[in-house]
Formats: sequence, C-alpha cells, structure tokens
Amino acid sequence: MKRLLAALLFTLQGASATADAPSADAFFALSLANLEQRLVPLASFRGKPLVVNFWARWCAPCRKEIPDLARLHARYKDRGVLVIGIAVEEVKEHEKVRDFARAYEMSYTSLIGDIEQSIELMRSLGNSKAGLPFTVVIDSDGQVRSSKLGAMSAAEMEAAVGSLLRTAD
Repeated sequence: MKRLLAALLFTLQGASATADAPSADAFFALSLANLEQRLVPLASFRGKPLVVNFWARWCAPCRKEIPDLARLHARYKDRGVLVIGIAVEEVKEHEKVRDFARAYEMSYTSLIGDIEQSIELMRSLGNSKAGLPFTVVIDSDGQVRSSKLGAMSAAEMEAAVGSLLRTAD
C-alpha cells in the first residue's frame, strides 16, 4: 500500500511537472568532471532515460537515499536507465568526493559539478531553492518528466523509472 501511494504521489508530481516542465537543454549543454577528473559531455547521455540526482557529502538526506539509488541502478541498468549522481562540490575536492562515492558504494555514474554551476543547473531544471537532494527524471526524448526536491523513497524511485519505461515502450 505504501508503494502504491508513493507511486501515485510521484506520478501526480510528474504529471504536474510535465505541464510546464523545465527544459533539459542546459543539462545536455554541459560537461562535468567524473571521479577521475575527466570531462564527460552530458550530451553523451542524450537519448537515454535518466534519473539525475544532485547531492553533497554533507547532506544527511542525500546520504540516506544513495543506497536506494545504487539499488535502482543495479536493477534497471540492463534496461537502459541511467542513474547519474552530480556532487555539488568544489571541483578541487574531487578526491574527497571519489573516496565518499567508494565508501557509499555509488555504483552509478558519479560526476562533480562546481557549486555555482550546479546551482545554476538545478535552477534551470526547476529547483528554484537550489536545495539538496534534488532529483530530475528525464525521458529518452530529453524531456523533464518530473523532479523532486528532497530525498526520494525507494517507492518514488521505482515509480519514476516505471514512468520512464512506459514512455520508452
């Protein structure tokens, strides 16, 4: 019952978000550093269903949802869904972010966005408060399907991926 309610709530949030959904163009226009300090053009993710999560090491709700994001990645990567974590950190802190990602077993794509750049990107994706965690669901057509400010439950994540897969079919 809890999962059903979470799925319904997420679907309703997604439905309202898609009416005046922000554009994902700013997302695809950027390149961010990965944990090895190599630039990754976000355009390389275009055409794939995405769950993009903005987080920070100091953010307790972010830490709480990381294991669920890792399980989501493991469950759906073979179906083409990509989970991308964007650490909102100073780029010079890449070693600390890399060590954190390893300690938290973040098996999904992890990138580092400079703080100002990340805040600007979050705002362009509909997070006017620039709060964390912030998750954006982008379909394979590059459209923002939904977003959520605050930690997502595992059921909300499942609902988000379910909507992506229904859109792809």
